[in-house]
Amino acid sequence: MRATGRVLAAALAVGLLAGGCGAGSSGSSGSSGSSGSTSSSGSSGSEGSAGSAGSSGAGGAGPSSPAAPGVTPLEPLPAAVPAGLAPYYAQRLDWQPCDGGFECTAFRVPLDYDRPGDGDLTLVAARATAVPAGSGSGSKEGAGGGRLGSLLLNPGGPGGSAVEYLEATARTYDSGVRARYDLVGLDPRGVGRSNPVTCLSGDRMDAYTAVDLTPGDQHGIDALVAADKEFAEGCRQRAGAALGHLGTVEAARDMDVLRALLGDERLNYVGKSYGTFLGATYAGLFPGRVGRLVLDGAVDPSLDSVTGNRTQAGGFETAWAAFAKDCAKHEDCPLGRTEQQIGEQLTALLATVQANPLPSTDHGRRLTEAQATTGVIQAMYADFLWPKLRTALTDAKAGDGTSLLRLSDSYYGREADGSYPNLMFANTAVNCLDLPAPFAGPEDVQRAVPDFEQASPHFGRDMAWMALACTYWPVRATGTAHTIRAAGAAPIVVVGTTRDPATPYAWAQALAGQLESGRLLTYDGDGHTAYAHHDACVDGAVNRYLLAGEAPEPGARCTR
Repeated sequence: MRATGRVLAAALAVGLLAGGCGAGSSGSSGSSGSSGSTSSSGSSGSEGSAGSAGSSGAGGAGPSSPAAPGVTPLEPLPAAVPAGLAPYYAQRLDWQPCDGGFECTAFRVPLDYDRPGDGDLTLVAARATAVPAGSGSGSKEGAGGGRLGSLLLNPGGPGGSAVEYLEATARTYDSGVRARYDLVGLDPRGVGRSNPVTCLSGDRMDAYTAVDLTPGDQHGIDALVAADKEFAEGCRQRAGAALGHLGTVEAARDMDVLRALLGDERLNYVGKSYGTFLGATYAGLFPGRVGRLVLDGAVDPSLDSVTGNRTQAGGFETAWAAFAKDCAKHEDCPLGRTEQQIGEQLTALLATVQANPLPSTDHGRRLTEAQATTGVIQAMYADFLWPKLRTALTDAKAGDGTSLLRLSDSYYGREADGSYPNLMFANTAVNCLDLPAPFAGPEDVQRAVPDFEQASPHFGRDMAWMALACTYWPVRATGTAHTIRAAGAAPIVVVGTTRDPATPYAWAQALAGQLESGRLLTYDGDGHTAYAHHDACVDGAVNRYLLAGEAPEPGARCTR
């Protein structure tokens, strides 16, 4: 995610972690779906080329809020590789078989790009090599043509493992794309297999996820502050010097090293959620090396952390309204028959759980209000989780917290044995470097709660207190809010979903408007991210861009 706190903006939050199809599942661009587009895709590049740098701006992005005073553009780096970095760009990749038919490799990057040679990190990447045409069902967009190079994938987070994402989803990508690209997943620094940062043991993470996020008195505030401080101190002790070098700018520079080692003149990339911020940052730093970039579920880099958290809360409120409207149509909806009733009964249920955490069948664990809210938030990421949420809420009303606890656990990635992946540790580490902490202390949060609750009556209070995490971070932030213009870059496709909970649609409009060559593709639908969700319109438009360099026309829109 871009906003600080515990809320992920990650495609894999509903894909790998929840065990559903998530953002990674696709099919050919001709897969079933009832969607259509109000405009066709126009050519912005010739077959086999990266396309020319367009001057169409947002391509129908619509009005976006101006950047706050003092927000400056991200400046590009020099085109020539600095002499001190030459050894990193001269490495040779040694690909070895790994993980069920994939290939893996490792390479070095400097811990600090300002001091190359003064300590290195080892990053791990995996790839699925291009599948020759004719070896499976193809799409018409992929018919014919030679290899286009590598296509890097990132599922978001920050903290999502691109290696795991690749291994889980590569074979579901459009066959035309797989025929012409090697699909590559690079675990960013601090993530997955690339020097992963860890912070707490499994039992301490259980306690951290259960701590009250709507404290009503000083005792509750003290408990939350103590939990955030314990988390931060655990990261400091375990991560060491690397903790100060896990920011997105450094991760984007790592991608450029890998691009060169793969032999690609330009970077081709599909980034989802936070992966859009990573990809846009790459474009801002290296606009002349932009190939075909797809930024799906976009993050607005110009927002400060308070605004980002508050607008993200509003995104979840929008998704909740869509769920409530749908729930009212089902006989098994446990919260009422009107949207208002459903909202009121959710508030009442959470208050009940706050007062008396619910028992579960998981080794004596009890469902707290914080975990119940997290379970609801998890289900907002994709509408295929809505039936599970209806069941979980039914069980909770009957006094059983097991199902909501499982949804919360899937959000955090908790395993059956009580262990946690590095997802949340890396998430906080990256976010707390990328932006200054939104609040100086609990008093600031208390003052901000009314604005958060206005943006999101159901989730605003929790998300305001979640944002306290970076206040106690042991490393000073290295980034600030900024715009990204990427002047001179080839056309960049930004995909925005109108009722996306974690990355509100306005963020996609804003990013497309900032990018000089941004082209906005709007998906009128629900869930987090849109490409490779079995929507024929979105998949077709993105695949045409990836395979033929045809970016969507201004105003392009897909409806469910």
